Amino acid sequence: MKSLNLADAKSHLSELVSQAEAGETVRILRRGKPVAQLTAIAAAQKPIDLAWLASVTEEMPLQEESAGDFIRAMRDSDRY
Repeated sequence: MKSLNLADAKSHLSELVSQAEAGETVRILRRGKPVAQLTAIAAAQKPIDLAWLASVTEEMPLQEESAGDFIRAMRDSDRY
């Protein structure tokens, strides 16, 4: 964990926010005592509606060839 005084934190705030976003915890000190801490916020995840997903995917036709054969054909074709 990185610790630095308030004056340094003020002058390097954007850099400290980037470090916190990357997963590092940054502690800010005032007169040598911790007063604040910068950490990343976990991104909120939307719940998956399984019923909707199943309804969409059951209408899709099945592939006639395997995924490996499909990718190989794309790679070997002139379009790629």
